[in-house]
Amino acid sequence: MVNVTKVSGEKAPFVPAKLLASLKRAGANESLAKDILEEVQSGLYEGIATKAIYKEAFARLRKHSRPLAAKYKLKKALMELGPTGYPFERFVGEILRDQGFKVEVGVIVQGHCVQHELDVVAEKASEHYIVECKFHSDQARHCDVKVPLYIHSRFRDVEKQWRKHEAHSTKFHKGWIFTNTRFTNDATKYGSCSGLMLVGWDYPKKEGLKDLIDRSGLHPVTCLTTLTKQEKQIILSANHVLCRDICDSPQLLNMARVHTSRQKNVIKEALALCNYSIKYHEK
Repeated sequence: MVNVTKVSGEKAPFVPAKLLASLKRAGANESLAKDILEEVQSGLYEGIATKAIYKEAFARLRKHSRPLAAKYKLKKALMELGPTGYPFERFVGEILRDQGFKVEVGVIVQGHCVQHELDVVAEKASEHYIVECKFHSDQARHCDVKVPLYIHSRFRDVEKQWRKHEAHSTKFHKGWIFTNTRFTNDATKYGSCSGLMLVGWDYPKKEGLKDLIDRSGLHPVTCLTTLTKQEKQIILSANHVLCRDICDSPQLLNMARVHTSRQKNVIKEALALCNYSIKYHEK
């Protein structure tokens, strides 16, 4: 049994089933997933970093299929939505918009005591949500209990002000926190106790961020393996955060100064990603 070193520095036994599951979730069939697992296992050594295992699996998957590799790198792609948190806020807004919410990103509202700059405000029927997005570029950084404590106090201040308006008297108000990493146990306990909704990488079970993305097919543009980091940043700077944006507006590649000889492959990969979970153009 080989022990691996997690991002946190903690040592734990290598679990083949976890790697196999992540490869399948990316769309690899049973045969391909098992082949890659065997190849990765042959290079394991005591204390190997999980990052090294990921890089090896990603490289082997990319040789077989770039769209599969793009989907496999989802966690890393979310962290590439930085260095600021603004693209992540827009990405969360798109996830909620896909669920039927009317969404505003970057909203300044008056609370009962002070003004607040809210990352996202989402409405659907009688539901009204204040959404805060906590972006981390370091996988080891988790949202501790201070985050929901702080957000809950802001939510109560805004809700008190909203309640003064007649149009809000019948609305259901709720606070919501999204993060691209994870919450600590105390954070999830406080969220559950206080009524705050929390969404992390894999929380709640089967309703985490990775699950929402898998079901919606809304992959961030940073997933694409055919674009350089600089090209992705140009597209993000223009407030386009989805692979779907390239599917719908291929001219974005001209704006990002992607050479015409490469554009066909970028569009091909984007279209394949957009159609993995939901065929967007058939909706």
